[in-house]
Amino acid sequence: MAYSTQADILNQVDLDTLVQLTDDEGLGEIDAVVLARAIADADATIDAYLQGRYSVPLATVPDKVRQVSADVAIFHLYSRKDAVPENRRSRYEDAIGFLKAVAAGTIALGVNSPAAETSGNEVEVASNTRIFDRDKMSGF
Repeated sequence: MAYSTQADILNQVDLDTLVQLTDDEGLGEIDAVVLARAIADADATIDAYLQGRYSVPLATVPDKVRQVSADVAIFHLYSRKDAVPENRRSRYEDAIGFLKAVAAGTIALGVNSPAAETSGNEVEVASNTRIFDRDKMSGF
């Protein structure tokens, strides 16, 4: 399940702009494949930041994650063209800043899907009893 949809994108950009950003064939309509790829890329970015704290993909999508997905997807669509408008670049940078804060634990998403707790500082080793040791091998 994608974190954002075409409707979420259209809440931020108008139809003509979305057509211009996706229509590589000049058909005058939204290319759903191009749009889906941009959303998938945005969601992969989100998952990369969240995977240390949450089980991804998120089962429940918070509104903020939906907004971040749309902002990052729109940035990707603009970056396919020559120039990214400053407001879109700013929204993208804000989205990445939000994801970094979530990854650092300074912002919580409010969903109940924490990733498995691991400290990364502990090692547990188990083994069988030694078959050969210095005492057993001293006569050889």
